[in-house]
Amino acid sequence: MKLGAFSISLNVKDIAVSKAFYEKLGFTVFGGDQEQNWLILKNSDDHIIGLFQGMFPANILTFNPGWDQNAQTLPSFTDVRELQKQIKGQGIPLITEADETTTGPASFILTDPDGNTILVDQHT
Repeated sequence: MKLGAFSISLNVKDIAVSKAFYEKLGFTVFGGDQEQNWLILKNSDDHIIGLFQGMFPANILTFNPGWDQNAQTLPSFTDVRELQKQIKGQGIPLITEADETTTGPASFILTDPDGNTILVDQHT
Protein backbone atom coordinates (compact mmCIF):
# COMPACT_ATOMS: atom_id res chain seq x y z
CA MET A 1 0.00 0.00 0.00
CA LYS A 2 1.55 3.31 -1.10
CA LEU A 3 0.48 6.01 1.35
CA GLY A 4 2.54 8.89 -0.07
CA ALA A 5 4.92 11.33 1.57
CA PHE A 6 5.38 10.83 5.32
CA SER A 7 5.75 13.43 8.05
CA ILE A 8 4.98 13.75 11.70
CA SER A 9 2.79 16.60 12.86
CA LEU A 10 3.86 17.73 16.32
CA ASN A 11 1.58 19.46 18.80
CA VAL A 12 3.95 22.08 20.25
CA LYS A 13 3.60 24.43 23.22
CA ASP A 14 5.62 27.31 21.73
CA ILE A 15 6.18 27.29 17.98
CA ALA A 16 9.13 29.73 18.14
CA VAL A 17 10.96 27.62 20.71
CA SER A 18 10.28 24.40 18.77
CA LYS A 19 11.35 26.00 15.48
CA ALA A 20 14.65 27.12 17.03
CA PHE A 21 15.23 23.64 18.48
CA TYR A 22 14.63 21.79 15.19
CA GLU A 23 16.74 24.30 13.26
CA LYS A 24 19.63 23.29 15.53
CA LEU A 25 19.05 19.72 14.32
CA GLY A 26 19.44 20.83 10.70
CA PHE A 27 15.81 21.45 9.76
CA THR A 28 14.78 24.48 7.71
CA VAL A 29 11.35 25.97 7.16
CA PHE A 30 9.76 24.40 4.09
CA GLY A 31 6.24 25.84 4.36
CA GLY A 32 3.57 27.15 6.65
CA ASP A 33 3.00 30.42 8.48
CA GLN A 34 4.44 30.99 11.94
CA GLU A 35 1.94 33.82 12.56
CA GLN A 36 -0.85 31.25 12.07
CA ASN A 37 0.97 28.85 14.45
CA TRP A 38 2.03 26.22 11.93
CA LEU A 39 5.27 25.45 10.11
CA ILE A 40 6.58 22.60 7.98
CA LEU A 41 10.30 21.88 8.35
CA LYS A 42 12.57 19.59 6.36
CA ASN A 43 16.16 18.47 6.68
CA SER A 44 18.61 17.37 4.01
CA ASP A 45 17.65 13.71 4.46
CA ASP A 46 14.05 14.44 3.34
CA HIS A 47 12.68 14.08 6.86
CA ILE A 48 9.64 16.31 7.33
CA ILE A 49 8.04 17.54 10.53
CA GLY A 50 5.12 19.86 11.02
CA LEU A 51 4.95 22.12 14.05
CA PHE A 52 1.41 23.04 15.10
CA GLN A 53 0.65 25.18 18.14
CA GLY A 54 -2.88 24.89 19.54
CA MET A 55 -4.40 23.12 16.54
CA PHE A 56 -4.86 19.56 17.80
CA PRO A 57 -4.39 17.73 21.10
CA ALA A 58 -1.66 15.20 20.22
CA ASN A 59 1.01 14.31 17.68
CA ILE A 60 -0.18 12.88 14.37
CA LEU A 61 1.49 10.57 11.84
CA THR A 62 0.69 12.09 8.44
CA PHE A 63 0.72 10.52 4.99
CA ASN A 64 0.08 12.52 1.81
CA PRO A 65 -0.97 10.40 -1.18
CA GLY A 66 -0.01 12.09 -4.43
CA TRP A 67 3.00 13.94 -3.05
CA ASP A 68 6.69 13.19 -2.90
CA GLN A 69 8.83 14.40 0.04
CA ASN A 70 9.14 17.82 -1.65
CA ALA A 71 5.34 18.30 -1.79
CA GLN A 72 5.47 17.83 -5.57
CA THR A 73 2.61 16.01 -7.26
CA LEU A 74 3.48 12.48 -8.33
CA PRO A 75 2.62 11.44 -11.91
CA SER A 76 0.60 8.50 -10.56
CA PHE A 77 -0.56 7.51 -7.10
CA THR A 78 -3.30 5.65 -5.26
CA ASP A 79 -6.20 7.97 -4.53
CA VAL A 80 -7.09 8.53 -0.87
CA ARG A 81 -10.57 7.04 -1.43
CA GLU A 82 -9.03 3.81 -2.77
CA LEU A 83 -6.65 3.66 0.20
CA GLN A 84 -9.65 4.15 2.49
CA LYS A 85 -11.48 1.23 0.83
CA GLN A 86 -8.41 -1.00 1.23
CA ILE A 87 -8.03 -0.11 4.90
CA LYS A 88 -11.73 -0.56 5.66
CA GLY A 89 -11.58 -3.87 3.76
CA GLN A 90 -9.03 -5.07 6.29
CA GLY A 91 -11.47 -4.39 9.11
CA ILE A 92 -9.69 -1.29 10.43
CA PRO A 93 -12.20 1.23 11.79
CA LEU A 94 -11.88 4.86 10.72
CA ILE A 95 -12.44 7.95 12.89
CA THR A 96 -13.34 10.13 9.89
CA GLU A 97 -13.83 9.17 6.26
CA ALA A 98 -13.33 10.75 2.87
CA ASP A 99 -16.49 11.13 0.80
CA GLU A 100 -16.08 8.33 -1.74
CA THR A 101 -18.37 10.10 -4.25
CA THR A 102 -15.87 12.95 -4.70
CA THR A 103 -12.54 13.41 -6.44
CA GLY A 104 -9.50 15.52 -5.61
CA PRO A 105 -8.41 16.60 -2.12
CA ALA A 106 -9.79 14.53 0.75
CA SER A 107 -8.66 12.85 3.95
CA PHE A 108 -9.46 10.23 6.54
CA ILE A 109 -8.26 9.52 10.06
CA LEU A 110 -7.62 6.31 11.94
CA THR A 111 -5.78 5.30 15.08
CA ASP A 112 -3.26 2.54 15.60
CA PRO A 113 -3.62 -0.06 18.39
CA ASP A 114 -1.77 2.25 20.81
CA GLY A 115 -4.04 5.23 20.18
CA ASN A 116 -1.70 7.14 17.85
CA THR A 117 -3.61 9.24 15.34
CA ILE A 118 -2.88 8.67 11.64
CA LEU A 119 -4.01 11.22 9.06
CA VAL A 120 -4.09 10.28 5.38
CA ASP A 121 -4.43 13.66 3.68
CA GLN A 122 -4.48 14.05 -0.10
CA HIS A 123 -3.97 17.60 -1.40
CA THR A 124 -4.15 16.81 -5.12
